[in-house]
Amino acid sequence: MTSAQVDAYLRRLGSARPEQPTSEALRELHLRHLLTVPFENLSIHLGEEITLEEKRLLDKVTADRRGGFCYELNGAFGTLLAALGYEVELLAGRVYDDEGRLGIPYDHLALRVRTADGDTWLADVGFGAHSHYPLAYAERGAQDDPGGTFRVVEAGPDPAGVHGGDASGAGDLDVVRDGTPQYRLETRTRVLGDFVAGAWWHSTSPLSHFTRSLVCSRVTDHGGRITLSGRKLKTTAPDGTREKRELETDEEVLTVYRDCFGIELDGVPTVRNPDLSDSAAS
Repeated sequence: MTSAQVDAYLRRLGSARPEQPTSEALRELHLRHLLTVPFENLSIHLGEEITLEEKRLLDKVTADRRGGFCYELNGAFGTLLAALGYEVELLAGRVYDDEGRLGIPYDHLALRVRTADGDTWLADVGFGAHSHYPLAYAERGAQDDPGGTFRVVEAGPDPAGVHGGDASGAGDLDVVRDGTPQYRLETRTRVLGDFVAGAWWHSTSPLSHFTRSLVCSRVTDHGGRITLSGRKLKTTAPDGTREKRELETDEEVLTVYRDCFGIELDGVPTVRNPDLSDSAAS
């Protein structure tokens, strides 16, 4: 990553270049990312190729001023952090569904980040509604965050009865939000190319919720969240109260994409295969 690319990325975030790769600077960058770079799956429905290559990920965030889903957002953010001097490792996760079942391998990408002041964090700017700040990787107690109360805990066996682990014997971890498991994290370090199959599956499979719905979402300045799912606009306040409304015209939809997410579109995106659409994107 070049110095010019770093500067362009930091301009997108509205952040100054940190003097040292500290925990405090990481917290600020993490929050700024959630505030400015939306979690969105528009490329799937606009027919845009999703390529897990450093330059393409950086261009999408900076030059195109777009967002992405976990592979793109955490892939790009990890590249930025490494360029700023952080020690960054990519970790693979499997997301729990609403019935507590685990998704496919390489279902999710998250970051283990070590700082100059000796801390290790779980950073994740690509999971939609999640923690606003990095989570302490080694902490097993409750961690309060504006996004909820989180725990990073040792995982039990998977449905096949297997305990995950790497060569050092470190087992898998479950990331829990407000008492509900969100995803299971492997502790073995991966590379970006390992996630290509997962990104392809989520971009093409009729079983993936990303192919069945449109979503564009980010944290708001007051600590809530704004989400556009197709024509449904939802705003969530920090206390959890929600307001929903249906946008009636194409002009309204395009205005929300532009004014609320910074995304300029020529036309309103629609689910590519309406037969796959479901109500999960509300």
